[in-house]
Amino acid sequence: MNVLPLEKQARVIAALTEGCSVRATERLTDVHRETILKLSVDVGEGCGRLVDAMMRNLQCGIVEIDEQWSFVGCKQKHVKQEDGDTRGDAWLFIALDATSKAVINYTVGKRSSENTTHFVNSLQARLVSRPQITADGFGAYTNAVPDAFGGDVDFAQLVKHFQNVKGNSAAVRYSPGAIRGVEQRVVCGDPDKGHISTSYVERFNLSTRMHMRRFTRLTNAFSKKPRNHAAACGLHVAFYNFCRMHEAIRCTPAMALGITDHPWTIAELVSAALNAPEVPPVYTPPQKPFSFGLTAAKAKKAGGRRTGLKLIKGGRR
Repeated sequence: MNVLPLEKQARVIAALTEGCSVRATERLTDVHRETILKLSVDVGEGCGRLVDAMMRNLQCGIVEIDEQWSFVGCKQKHVKQEDGDTRGDAWLFIALDATSKAVINYTVGKRSSENTTHFVNSLQARLVSRPQITADGFGAYTNAVPDAFGGDVDFAQLVKHFQNVKGNSAAVRYSPGAIRGVEQRVVCGDPDKGHISTSYVERFNLSTRMHMRRFTRLTNAFSKKPRNHAAACGLHVAFYNFCRMHEAIRCTPAMALGITDHPWTIAELVSAALNAPEVPPVYTPPQKPFSFGLTAAKAKKAGGRRTGLKLIKGGRR
């Protein structure tokens, strides 16, 4: 149990949600980084439960979905065989309501068909209206969305075609290629072509990189542990939904959906997260969305049996 007073906890979480690193937050708040890490995991995991419990039975007409890349521990090309799936690429799947700008649900994990199925089925279980959904060109959505909604959906993909740009400058190496064409591909239903877009969710991706230091490119602030990474994503989504005033709609996304009646303070978010109860999931996946199992070497040492990895709170990020 964290013994910091609520005011100090709120200061720490406020710094993290505004894009400060753990060590910068340590300097700003005069709280040791190990305490900051433990608090961020406790609050972040509570925020995940909070978002799961409150974002249900929603009427959302236009939904945009996308995945945002990050990594845990090291880049994917440096992952060793004995690392298993605990390091390398980590994708943040986001479903955004285009009207209220609210994040309906999210999943953190590998960019796989299993995680895509889990993510889309969880989205379907939260909606009570027939939505129009737009996704990018990721192939796993082609079957996952129609299967999850049983055909009761208007679904299209916005496929962007890029061309390579010659050169080796930083602007070329760290930026996507020039777009040479955009294709609207209707998968099922009868989507309104005027609303086939992923602009809002891509704008949310920018907010993620601005407000979450672990997603800032070309720094050493990346997550070192999957659990801490997932907790940071939960904190960011909850802060965005319940606390942050959206400039386009002049209120928080949760207020626009009618879930809350006022913008939450950071202290309210911390209190709600630390007291968030476990709730039955809206969708039970066939497997965990982000497997944190033993590495191959440790599994062999344990007698060849791959079991769950024991997680200890308060570890390094």
